[in-house]
Amino acid sequence: MNRQEQFLDVIDRDEARRRFDAAVPHGPLGEILVPLDAALGRVLSRDIRSPVDVPMFDRSNFDGFALRAADTVDADEEHPRGVRLVGPPLTPGIAPTRAVGVGESIPVATGAMIPRGADAVLMVEFSDAVADRLAVRRAVPPGFGITYTGTDIAADEVVLRRGERLTSRETGVAAAVGIAHVWVFRTPRVAILSTGDELVEPGAPIRPGLIYDSNQRVLADAVREVGCEPSELGIRPDRFDELAAAVDQALDDHDAVLLSGGTSKSDGDVSYRVAGRFRDPGIVAHGVALKPGKPICLAVSRGKPVVVLPGFPTSAIFTFHEFVAPALRRMAGLGPAMRETVRARLAAKINSEIGRTEYVLVGLIERSRGDSCSAKRDTTGGKDAHPRWAAYPMGKGSGSVTAFGRADGFVTIARQVEIVDAGEQVDVQLLGCGLVPADLVVIGSHCLGLDWLLGALQGRGWRTKLLNVGSMGGLDAVRRGECDLAAIHLFDAESGSYNVPFLAEGLECIPGYGRVQGIVFRPGDARFEGRTVEQAMERAKTDPACVMVNRNAGSGTRILIDRLLAGARPNGYAIGSRSHNAVAASVDQQRADWGVAIEGAARRRGLGFVPIAEERYDFIVPRARLDRPPVRDFIALLREDATRAQLRAFDLRPD
Repeated sequence: MNRQEQFLDVIDRDEARRRFDAAVPHGPLGEILVPLDAALGRVLSRDIRSPVDVPMFDRSNFDGFALRAADTVDADEEHPRGVRLVGPPLTPGIAPTRAVGVGESIPVATGAMIPRGADAVLMVEFSDAVADRLAVRRAVPPGFGITYTGTDIAADEVVLRRGERLTSRETGVAAAVGIAHVWVFRTPRVAILSTGDELVEPGAPIRPGLIYDSNQRVLADAVREVGCEPSELGIRPDRFDELAAAVDQALDDHDAVLLSGGTSKSDGDVSYRVAGRFRDPGIVAHGVALKPGKPICLAVSRGKPVVVLPGFPTSAIFTFHEFVAPALRRMAGLGPAMRETVRARLAAKINSEIGRTEYVLVGLIERSRGDSCSAKRDTTGGKDAHPRWAAYPMGKGSGSVTAFGRADGFVTIARQVEIVDAGEQVDVQLLGCGLVPADLVVIGSHCLGLDWLLGALQGRGWRTKLLNVGSMGGLDAVRRGECDLAAIHLFDAESGSYNVPFLAEGLECIPGYGRVQGIVFRPGDARFEGRTVEQAMERAKTDPACVMVNRNAGSGTRILIDRLLAGARPNGYAIGSRSHNAVAASVDQQRADWGVAIEGAARRRGLGFVPIAEERYDFIVPRARLDRPPVRDFIALLREDATRAQLRAFDLRPD
């Protein structure tokens, strides 16, 4: 061949992506169990549920005295109250041997276990101890100075979700709950070869006509950034037989193969001809209407991607992120990458070529304070009157190394656009890594079913965030536009129905499922075993030795409890737990004798359960967010048969 062949079948970027994505694996390559000390940077393939409560017992937050808050009422420096000092003192690692009675206190050290009967800790500096008497010089409320069992994490609670990439924060959480091994997705291995007689390894002597190979370095690190393991196989000359043998060996040993250079159709370009040997399907695209990156060659062999990237550095990295990175992320178990976008005013006109999608590197300059003082960050795709940033096109070509290294981001110019005038507003995708927001934010009431739903959504590539603040807190948050979904179970006494009566303008109720709330107790407790709700509540309200665990104010369960108590304030009423799991943990560990939680939380700990009522657990969403893809996927997930079966396994009742 004496002249360069033309690209006869150049295709659109979106069509090239569709063909390539259809031919490569659509999910992770399997999972393995690894020690926690080898898990950093890996992607969880299964949810991690805590096998223990954290803390595992009620503990003191500081040195002082464990006592009953009621014995400190009205105490101050001028009018101390006296209580009896009993022992032995409690230190970390020592279990109490006696309870605290009325008018008693026990010395307790920071981190030590709180004895039964005590509901507060008096700091040592606000007391005077003489012989067996303690002078209390400050009143303390119930719960003061105590971190209760399961307050941080309750046993069987999801602490890490599948699809999360493990950083030091996540490994620390796993260690804190005693996890020594974790299930992670197998890390895809990616072979990287550079081709070209003109290439020299960095650090080697160089002469005119040769260039240092930068593509192998940038591609290897880019592969690491998407959760895969690169194998740098060095430089290969432009000789067909030698390169073909290297690629075949790489395919045997790896999950994907990347080459850079030799993708054009000239006599000296052999990479695309090596890829051309493959079938099933082999080459799916060679030549894409893209600038930079037109010569890219996308192929698949044995279900493994084989991609010949352009030799120019900027072209190579752009096409890597456009086509290869999404496929590798799926193979590694990661969700789609999310680049931060800012709106900017274009500082100079850009001329583009009709028929090709073009990426233009830009440098961002912050505009004067006079222009930006009224600007707000745009997250909806709308236009600001005064964008904060000005975007300057770098314009140094696909072979420029410095342009990519110094650019702040890039502007995408659609294939049908020929000119973008100076002064026009553009969206700039940032190249640097920043804080990535969650795709779906849920605020409101806790539920075992919701934990599973969000885990399943994470498994489909969405990042989720959940804040358990109770039904009223969730309702307030969604009214303010602070979340995508509010999880609530609020009963309206006037209408006798759940949730819908609380809707405000612009909000819609997405039906969730039913669940049964009831009294949770330890099996064999005659105050509750075999009793009706009315009988059980009568015993709970009248027996001073019967300790309850409450729920946090504002939660739907707290509203239910207050309705049942009808103004009564049993022992333990002042202490609220943040979740159903935490309530069950308190009862299971005998800090409390009863509480109200959903049936699934009780069953998982083998606790007794007196049903109170079936309630509705639904999701409130702003109508303006109904069309957001993660919201649509959440709603679709709720309706799947497999989801309904899983919810039933949690003792929940889907419609």
